[in-house]
Amino acid sequence: MDERLKKIIAESERVVFFGGAGVSTESNIPDFRSESGLYRARQVYGYSPETLLSIDFYERQPALFFRYYKENLLYPDAQPNAAHKALARLEAEGKLQAVVTQNIDGLHQKAGSKRVYELHGSVLRNRCEKCGKRYPGLDYILDEANCRDGVPYCSCGGRVKPEVVLYGEMLDEDVLEGAVNAIATCDTLIVGGTSLVVYPAAGLIHYFRGKNLVLINKSETSYDHRANLVIHDAIGKVLQYE
Repeated sequence: MDERLKKIIAESERVVFFGGAGVSTESNIPDFRSESGLYRARQVYGYSPETLLSIDFYERQPALFFRYYKENLLYPDAQPNAAHKALARLEAEGKLQAVVTQNIDGLHQKAGSKRVYELHGSVLRNRCEKCGKRYPGLDYILDEANCRDGVPYCSCGGRVKPEVVLYGEMLDEDVLEGAVNAIATCDTLIVGGTSLVVYPAAGLIHYFRGKNLVLINKSETSYDHRANLVIHDAIGKVLQYE
């Protein structure tokens, strides 16, 4: 772990981590906005990612929505990387109070983190829109035996919707409240793998009133000038324990 960051953590009592897509790129999950990420969607699917992942498009064209969703957002073989594991270890040691994430891949929990606020939901939670039956994990969604034209259906006949926050949907109030409270009451906030441009999630940084703001991102952000420590490097490399 970066020695400057290690010192800040050692002197802190309540650390919170707020992360974005860059946390999972080292697990081979593409960054939504990178050149090698998902912005090729318009060429392949005929629409922008924001359109394809909107609640309106889900309702109007579920078959194309699920085609894009399955081909680009589901990574059943992805494993936690050094960043996920380091954060889980910090929580186990009593230093890290919570993880607030914009990611939907569930890798923080897979690494062992217990208190995770998933702002945009999770691909690992799915629920029937008709009867409310839950389908955890990815197996049911990916099994074409449960689908018609790629759209998964419940045994009751209702459509199964991923519990992912789509464009045009509101964030879960309880999750948002928990994330805001965690950030507002910590003394050190580590922000990693996010360009801090996606709202409302990016606005959460404004609730921080603590002592140390640490920003870890490969590229600059508009908040770099406000931070006590800025590290432009891969987050797994920065957080990795020896």
